[in-house]
Amino acid sequence: NIIIVIACIIGYGTWGFYQKYKNDVQTAMQEKEYFQNSILSETDIQQLPESIKKYIRYSGCIGNPKVNNFKIILNGKIRKDEQSEWMPFTSEQYNFMNPPTRLFYMKAEMKNLPVSGYHCYKNGIAFMDIRLFSLFKVQFQEGKEMNEAETVTFFNDMCCMAPATLIDKRIIWQEVDSMHTNAKFTNNGITINAELFFNKEGELVNFKSNDRYNADTGKKLPWSTPLRKYKEKSGHKFPSYAETIYTYPDRDLGYGIFNVSSIQYNYTELK
Repeated sequence: NIIIVIACIIGYGTWGFYQKYKNDVQTAMQEKEYFQNSILSETDIQQLPESIKKYIRYSGCIGNPKVNNFKIILNGKIRKDEQSEWMPFTSEQYNFMNPPTRLFYMKAEMKNLPVSGYHCYKNGIAFMDIRLFSLFKVQFQEGKEMNEAETVTFFNDMCCMAPATLIDKRIIWQEVDSMHTNAKFTNNGITINAELFFNKEGELVNFKSNDRYNADTGKKLPWSTPLRKYKEKSGHKFPSYAETIYTYPDRDLGYGIFNVSSIQYNYTELK
C-alpha cells in the first residue's frame, strides 16, 4: 500500500509540474501575433546584412510564412562540469515572438533517478526549476542574472532555429565581413550582444555571446553554440546538432549536446 501511495504521489507530481508548462504554452498561444500574417519576401530582408540574407535564403524561409512561434523537440545529454556524469535528456519547447517567450520542458536521469526541469522566460523575466520526481526542488534560479542569460538563450533560438524571425526590429545588426556579423537584441530593457559566424554555403556554424551568466561563477563568461549537420524538412533547412560551451580563463567546458528531432512553425493550438 505504501508503494502504491508513493507511486500515486509521484505520478500526480509529474502531471502537475508538466501541466504548469502546458498551461503557460496555452496562454502564450492566445497572444497577438508579432509579425503580420504574410509570406516572407525579399523585400522583408532588404535592410539586413548580406550574411543574414544568405542564411535566410539558404534556410528556405523566403516564400514561406513569417514565423510567430515555433516548437522544437530535442534529445541529448548535459552535465555540470568535467567531473559530473552526463545526464541523458529529452525535451520539448515552444518559443513565441510576442512577447518574447521561451518555455522549455525537459525530462532527464540523474544517478538513475528521474529529473524534470522547466525553464520559463516571459518578456525578460525568467526562472529555472529542476525537480527530482517532478516534486523535490534540486535547483531553482531566478533574478537579474537569469533574466539576462535567458535573453541570450532566446535570441540564440531565433538565430539557430528560426531564421525567418531575424527580420525583427528589436535586432540591431553590424556586419563584420561576409561570414561574420554582430548583433544586439533588446527586450524589455535588456540588451544583449552576440556574434554570428557562417560558412561559405550560408549555414550558421556558431553563435557566441559574452552576456550570458554562468551559475557556478556568478559571472558572465563567453558562451558559444557550435552547429552542424544541417538537414531539410518541409522545405526548411536547420542544424540538427548543437553544443553549448562556456569558455573559462583556463579551459572550454562543453556541458550540453543537443540533437534536434523536429522544428515546427506557427502553432495555433497545443498538441
